[in-house]
This record gives sequence, C-alpha cells and structure tokens, in this order.
Amino acid sequence: MRAFDYLRAGDTAEAVREGSHDDTRFIAGGTNLLDLMKLEVMAPGKLVDITRLDLGGIEETEAGGLRIGALVTNSDLAADARVRKGWPVLSRALLAGASGQLRNKATTGGNLLQRTRCYYFYDRGEPCNKREPGTGCAAKDGMNRILAILGTSEHCIATHPSDMAVAMRCLGAKVEIEGTRGRREVALDAFYRSPGDTPHIETVLEAGELITAVILPAPAGGRQIYRKVRDRSSYAFALVSVAAVVSVEDGRITQAQLAFGGLGPMPWRDAEVEKALVGEVPSKALFDRAADILLAEAKGHGGNDFKIPLTRRTLAAVLTQATETDQ
Repeated sequence: MRAFDYLRAGDTAEAVREGSHDDTRFIAGGTNLLDLMKLEVMAPGKLVDITRLDLGGIEETEAGGLRIGALVTNSDLAADARVRKGWPVLSRALLAGASGQLRNKATTGGNLLQRTRCYYFYDRGEPCNKREPGTGCAAKDGMNRILAILGTSEHCIATHPSDMAVAMRCLGAKVEIEGTRGRREVALDAFYRSPGDTPHIETVLEAGELITAVILPAPAGGRQIYRKVRDRSSYAFALVSVAAVVSVEDGRITQAQLAFGGLGPMPWRDAEVEKALVGEVPSKALFDRAADILLAEAKGHGGNDFKIPLTRRTLAAVLTQATETDQ
C-alpha cells in the first residue's frame, strides 16, 4: 500500500472542504476502498474519515418515508423494524449481500458507491478503461461471465455490484448530497452515469460532495420480493437479481416497480417494462412480453450470454410469485 495522508473530519463542513481537494477520498466502513488500496487499484493521496459525523440515524419523514443516514450500517438498516415492515424488499436485499461481518461494517452511503467486481478492473496488468481511461476493455473478449448485458458501451461492460442499491432504485429512493455549494437531492434513477466513453466517472457526484443520507418515499405496499441468483448460496455477487413491488386487485396488476442487479453498470430499471404490466391480467404470455421489453437491447459477450435466458426465467418466477392469489 502506498503512503497517504489521513484526516478525521470533525463535522460535515470540514469533510466537504477537505474532500474537495484533488486525489482525496472519503472513508467510513472501508469494506471496498481498503481492498482496492491494498491492490493499488485506487491510490488516493489523502483519506478523509467521516465516521465521527452525525450521519448515523434513521428518521421518519413528514411524507411518511424514512431518512437513512449515510453511516447507518447495512446490518442496522436490515434489522430496523420500520424497514422490515414497510420496505421489506430493502431488508431482504441487504441480507442477501456480503457476509454478516461485512454488513456490520459497511455503510449505506458506501454501499451505493461500491466499485465493480470486474476481474480486469482488479488486475493492474490488464487494460481497463474504468481503472485507467483510454487503455481499453479486456473484458469484452475475456472472462466476462459476471458482467453486463444492458447499458454497456464499447469502452466498458462492467456491472454495479450492490444488492441494496437495486432495492433502493425499485423503491424510488433519493440520495441527499452535501457539497461546497450546499445540499441537494438526486433521485437514484439519475445518480449513476452510463459508461459511454467515460466509464471511470460512475456517478453525478462532484469533487468533495458527500452522501449524507438516502431518503425513501412512503411505503409502497404490495408484495415485495428480492430474488438473487448467484453461484453460491452466500457471499457471492448476483448473476441476476430482481427487486419487485407488485400489487394485484380484482385480478389485474395495479402496481409494478421492478429493478434488476447483475445486468448493467448501475441498478437497472425500465419504465416500459412496468408500464406493460400495469392494468393487465397476470399470465405467462404477459411475463414473456415484459421480458422481451427488458431484454430488447441486451447483448452478451460470449461468457455472459447465459444471462439473457436466466433473466427471462428469473423475472417470470418473481412475477409469478408476486401475483399468486393464494398467498
């Protein structure tokens, strides 16, 4: 590991001010950042420790939702009685991720900012546009089994690894951000950037901006499901995951909120899929049509071609479970 400077911020203003300097990164749980520093995939010149900031609470909002502080651990968020009752898809997604030890340390803000687990991003001997812009993408013709089939570009086919972020996007969460120009909120739908020709720029965060909270809207109701397909039953990233909030009344789907993991460079959501489901009678034909819309522009790269039929089957299974009348 290379030498770096370290500062423990006393308040948010100091953290933002210090974090706006070049080559500086915030650190809280460090469950991803420290691994990347050890491998010299990331080598910040300075770390700003934010663990002493007052960003750890979960509060109810006037609109009936929750404001989740950026430093709330994944374990505490998953176990919160309000989350388990009103937003169970989020609790289930959190418990499907990592291990108990990591969930005890990993934070809400840090979870959103996880870096890809693409093999070539971690291997400094291979070209990677996300790690070193302009060097190329070895994954396209290499080992790409775990990588993206939607939203990719010629410059990058990496996936976003978070389970929590998939559920957050399904629920319509917003990200609260503090910077030198004040506070702003960004819908999670707009928080992540498509890779394009700048895959190293992954979010809309500007220099020094700090995630201070995630805001959930009022409970969406409906049946909430998180299904994760992976190589091992624990401690493995999703090949395909689906977060779903679905309501059925009088035999027709009245609400459909869906987000997907393991498919794209960000937690994936497609409004056209949801629109195709609402107002319709659940059926295999309907679920096939939804999959057709979702996968219309899907592109495999050899090793990950199997994700296309796997996504189709996983979506059908989730929608079948969500719309069963005998539950």
